[in-house]
Amino acid sequence: MKFLGLLWGNLMRRKLRTLLTVLSIFVAFFLFGLLGTIKEAFAAGVTVSDADRLVVRHRVSLFMLLPINYATRMRQIDGVEAIASWTWFGGVYKDDMKNFFPNMPVDPDALFDVHPEYVFTDADKDAWRTTRTGAVVGETLADRFGWKIGDRVPLKSPIWPKPDDSAWEFDIVAIYKGKKPTTDTSSFFFRYDYFDETRPNEKGKVGWYMVRVSDPDRAGDVAAAIDAEFANSSAETKAEPEAAFQQGFVEQIGSIGTILMSILSAVFFTIILVAGNTMAQAVRERTQEIGVLKAIGFTDARVLALVIAESCSVAILGGAAGLLSAWIIGQFGSPVPELLPVFYLPPSYLAVGAALILALGVAAGILPAIAAMRLHVAVALRRHGA
Repeated sequence: MKFLGLLWGNLMRRKLRTLLTVLSIFVAFFLFGLLGTIKEAFAAGVTVSDADRLVVRHRVSLFMLLPINYATRMRQIDGVEAIASWTWFGGVYKDDMKNFFPNMPVDPDALFDVHPEYVFTDADKDAWRTTRTGAVVGETLADRFGWKIGDRVPLKSPIWPKPDDSAWEFDIVAIYKGKKPTTDTSSFFFRYDYFDETRPNEKGKVGWYMVRVSDPDRAGDVAAAIDAEFANSSAETKAEPEAAFQQGFVEQIGSIGTILMSILSAVFFTIILVAGNTMAQAVRERTQEIGVLKAIGFTDARVLALVIAESCSVAILGGAAGLLSAWIIGQFGSPVPELLPVFYLPPSYLAVGAALILALGVAAGILPAIAAMRLHVAVALRRHGA
């Protein structure tokens, strides 16, 4: 602590240079936090996927439907605990494609059994069971449109138009929350029985099934048994872990991790050069002072530690501010909820960012620190005099 005054004086010697270096580091770590938030948003489906859930879809394409009676046959398979059917509705609010959000018909009780990450009260469940046109919406979606319980919401679907081409109308009976920050609360669910009775075609069919297995270690065996059950049928299935299913969607836009790593590697390499050059210049300007410090008793190790501490201080000032700014932005929610419903900076990224800040400080300061450590008193004083 007794050297803090000396450390602060060194930082303030060239205020503009220090400020610009701190700002450069701030930008780098703000970018790190922001890209980490975006990466987590794209991978949220994979992150929250349960090891004990399978997705069962048509083997040919997700856009081809499966018979509703497949659920009865799958329940007879050893290891299957619960089943929920999902169907993509594709409804649009107020005839505006900008008002896009996920909306699906489901069976209420099946949804409760298979997806415990959606938090409902008992009153919510009862209200949905007793309201044929009832719908439940996530709190993110409700906040987006200002919906509340009791509102009537019209949706028009180009995939499932009503026979008279009018809008489907649903009554909001509950607003569900997520059990974890990563839970997607931007979806709109309504009752499958109401949907199936009203649609003009493809009655008795669903888009895909979510299957909860009793033992996650047997998920692969259960998936194989499901596919074997419907082999050589008119609608063969492909059962796979939920995480693998979600990962397939993420990979359709490329490897997010590789893209982000490439960007961040270039940014951090540049920042190391900038910060390293700043520290080298600062050490050269203080050659005589370093000689004086050694003359009055500063050891080589203490001089080394002082320079590295100065470098780490600059890194901490800029890096911590950048990470904090990225974290604060995540607290305001997604700027594009229709595309990135989950938007926050996970604690793991903050921990990695803290480690990178220290690594940057050491990497930028180590060479100038070694040069300062190796300076001889006489050489330092003579070089200044020359």
